[in-house]
Amino acid sequence: MSVKAIVGANWGDEGKGKMTDFLSEKSSYVVRFQGGSNAGHTIINDYGKFSLHMLPSGVFHTNVINVIGPGVALDVEQLFKELEALLARGIAKPRLSISERVQIVLPVHRLFDEFEEERLGARHFGSTKRGIAPFYSDKYEKLGIQAADLYDEARLRQRIDQALESKNILLKHLYDKAAVHAEELVTTLLNYGQRLLPFLCDTTTLLHKALANGETVLLEGQLGALRDPDHGIYPFTTSSSTLAGFAPVGAGIPPYAITDIIAVVKAYSSCVGTGPFVAELDGSEAEELRQRGGSAGEFGTLTGRPRRVGWFDAVATRYGCMAQGATEVALTNLDVLGYLEKIPVCTDYILEDGTKTRYFPVSAKLDKAKPLFQFFDGWKSDISHVRSFDELPSAAQNYVNFIESEVGVKVTYISVGPKREQLIARSI
Repeated sequence: MSVKAIVGANWGDEGKGKMTDFLSEKSSYVVRFQGGSNAGHTIINDYGKFSLHMLPSGVFHTNVINVIGPGVALDVEQLFKELEALLARGIAKPRLSISERVQIVLPVHRLFDEFEEERLGARHFGSTKRGIAPFYSDKYEKLGIQAADLYDEARLRQRIDQALESKNILLKHLYDKAAVHAEELVTTLLNYGQRLLPFLCDTTTLLHKALANGETVLLEGQLGALRDPDHGIYPFTTSSSTLAGFAPVGAGIPPYAITDIIAVVKAYSSCVGTGPFVAELDGSEAEELRQRGGSAGEFGTLTGRPRRVGWFDAVATRYGCMAQGATEVALTNLDVLGYLEKIPVCTDYILEDGTKTRYFPVSAKLDKAKPLFQFFDGWKSDISHVRSFDELPSAAQNYVNFIESEVGVKVTYISVGPKREQLIARSI
């Protein structure tokens, strides 16, 4: 039995999609365990370039059963949009199992997400407006709609009436918007139910049987450790736990089943959205790194917004790997730095009171923290063709080794380009 979790060590945007796609080829199951359609994984393979927001990243492999676990915020419209897009581009129909316990992102959740960002104005949180915060608010207020509710119309109507009681008051008196009618929402959800029916099952039992049979399971995380609502840069976080520790809950497997936790780390820093970002660059220096980053520059997979970029932040990454419980690190986008004579790395923060720290502080102390840099020689060459660590220029090897020593976790994979085969594997 092998259960691996692939998670982000930073703000998200680390390159988890490529790593999941690579490792899913040898997996029996790929499982989404949290989050919704508010972030995306970019995958480049023989079929072309794809952006997945709702589907697990194993959908390109016919041997893989792709699972959407009960911890996910299921955006039904986005799910079927992605499925249809795959089929239109010649991808075989994926094997997909969706938990009957998963809860549904409602159209009214997206409305509230949009209206609240408008109301906050300059104080906004940079939401993708995919309804995630309102969805999780309903989930924990026990107002959510499980997939199984879609097949009992009387129960569904009662649940919707209950959920809309307070929502319509807020729509009228806080947002000055029209009320949402229960009948229209119920009709939409009944339609969702018919479309979902072929995919729904007891995924918890499905995965427990897979574990008992010794099959390989890959758990796919969304965003990164610093977006976790308990351990991240609160309140500039997402609304579900982004940590591997939540994976057993969101997937429905025992905690002891996870054998490896791969924290994906970018060779520099990037993020979409607001919040403290100590090693952030601006001006022409930032723009050059942004344009060179990834397969098409550093722009959000979902929003298309320019990502904020900065140099590698060892303080944040060390903390992210610790919070994730990483057993190994996948370092991505190393090739992007090949244009630099000198490469800065943020090794410490200077806090407002002048204290130097290697430990990632709470959000209240982050806003005024300043980065302290150490500089490394660049390798000034294209490394996208390299397939073994020993073939890397010595300066690139030194850079990887320093990152490994700073975060305290072995770097087992190094990505040197966006394509699946542009990967260096190292033994632990």
